[in-house]
Amino acid sequence: MTLAKAKAAAEAVGASILGIDDERYPALLRAIHDPPPLLYVRGDPAALLDAQLAVVGSRRASSGGIRLSQTMSGQLVRTGLHICSGLALGVDGAAHLGALEAGGKSIAVMATGIDVVYPRRHQALARQVEQAGCLVTEFPPGTPPLRQNFPQRNRIISGLSLGVLVVEAALPSGSLITAGTALEQGREVFALPWSILHDGGRGCLKLIRDGAKMVQGVDDILEELGPLFALQQESYAAASPGDRPALLHRSWLLTLVGFEVVALDELVKCSGRPVAQVLAELSALELSGQVVRTAGGFIRC
Repeated sequence: MTLAKAKAAAEAVGASILGIDDERYPALLRAIHDPPPLLYVRGDPAALLDAQLAVVGSRRASSGGIRLSQTMSGQLVRTGLHICSGLALGVDGAAHLGALEAGGKSIAVMATGIDVVYPRRHQALARQVEQAGCLVTEFPPGTPPLRQNFPQRNRIISGLSLGVLVVEAALPSGSLITAGTALEQGREVFALPWSILHDGGRGCLKLIRDGAKMVQGVDDILEELGPLFALQQESYAAASPGDRPALLHRSWLLTLVGFEVVALDELVKCSGRPVAQVLAELSALELSGQVVRTAGGFIRC
């Protein structure tokens, strides 16, 4: 398709188009070995030029994975990063939503034409992303969701970003493909440490084994990304405790709560601390999404 025809097709669906020589074309993406020659964009193309982190993971994520994706994405946008993801069900959708709810910007990289939202149930989310950031794809308008286009799309997610956070991933998974392209592109790769009993987290454990940075909170990500975010980190550290993301709370109690239900009495006994103090700490861990209260006690997410 010629550039003139591509522009006409983009305008027909309310999108703009960026050629690889356009000054608005993101420099990080241009630097990969196979950058897309054209990008179709809905929303603000300037969002593509800002620093962003990719947050990806399973479409069939656990409730803990969904909460962590949404919470951490919200925390990350408060440091000045945009959140980039693939608009898929599960972790991707939660990442976009977390960024938007925190008042930040998000970029959705589509494996379809710019006018074809997939999955269809994310049409409202896609409109929100378009208003607060942008939708972007290399595929011409009208392109349906074809299986082979999703791995191809993943190189753009990592190519736009300073790094990739894999929240939850099984073996095998598309998220590991994104992590692999990120490594090829010289990007940082981060992964959350899941229990070996959680099949849905085995991909993350493999990434950590193979050299990805283990992440327990957004500080671990900002530390690795380096001086670019020094100013944002200083502002973050200066925020009042109530404004700081709860997930950064590293608890003395968390080591006693495993992936099997443990009763309150047992936690009190093992910790040697008063009931009131244990309950207060458990409440903080619940709010941060690290612990869930069950009928028999508490369990780690």
